[in-house]
Amino acid sequence: MKAIRIHQYGGPEVLAQVEMQRPAPGANEVLIKVKAASVNPVDWKIRAGYMKDFLPLTLPATLGSDVSGTVEEVGPGAARFQRGDEVYASLGLEGGGYAEYAVAKETIVAEKPGTLDHVQAASVPVAGLTAWQTLFEVAQLRAGQKVLIHAAAGGVGNFAVQFAKAKGAYVIGTASSKNQAFLGELGVDKAVDYQKTRFEDVVHDVDVVLDTIGGDTQERSFKALKKGGILVSIVQPPLQELAVKYGVRALFYGGHPSSSNLTEIARLIDAGKVKTVVETVLPLAEARRAHELSQNGHGRGKIVLKAA
Repeated sequence: MKAIRIHQYGGPEVLAQVEMQRPAPGANEVLIKVKAASVNPVDWKIRAGYMKDFLPLTLPATLGSDVSGTVEEVGPGAARFQRGDEVYASLGLEGGGYAEYAVAKETIVAEKPGTLDHVQAASVPVAGLTAWQTLFEVAQLRAGQKVLIHAAAGGVGNFAVQFAKAKGAYVIGTASSKNQAFLGELGVDKAVDYQKTRFEDVVHDVDVVLDTIGGDTQERSFKALKKGGILVSIVQPPLQELAVKYGVRALFYGGHPSSSNLTEIARLIDAGKVKTVVETVLPLAEARRAHELSQNGHGRGKIVLKAA
């Protein structure tokens, strides 16, 4: 099979297409014939070696967490799927998705949303799971609560807006001037243009802050929370002294693969309550170009590699 691998850490040029043996599913695993794999910012951060201290790769390695495709083969003990089933999954940070075939434990694989094609479905898992788990498992967001979502037009942010709206929360989103109309399409109740307004001047007493930016934005977010509220960051551990000062909780969260969460997300997508945003589709062989686009902070939609 063809796969895009790295043999060393470095820039986009270290991504190389190789021919390698097709993997075989082990116990409780399925072999997925990959139709599409999406590119997430964490992919180039892993490739560049920024995460090797806490996520050391065994090189050479195949990157890519998000896949959508069909079940090609099932391993011993795997009973949830059969050959030909259309599925999608987050393979976790260990990756393996930039290839024509990928192996996954069946506990992290879910039936693909029926209303999406494979390119659209591949754009969902990592960003969707991160948003879902942060809002509902960590922050315990409930109907009627107020949530502030930073970079609400971004990959995680746009899913978080739609999930929070589906839950019945009041959603405040920050984005640049050019993305204000997009926030309206997503359904935010209050859009804040961070290029014109300091959000903490106009946002107060929120129950939950989803921080996707870090740094100064994270520190200023404490002022927007009500007492007893919670800030959850997906980019850097929050300062606990600020949490104490403002009488709130503050946590760092990274997300994890989950078949059950993907099934819930698929239900919302198929019910028309959540839409995907794919901006760029490239062939698998152009993974270098995809990484360049991701690293340069291209548009608001996902970048997807089409494997077949």
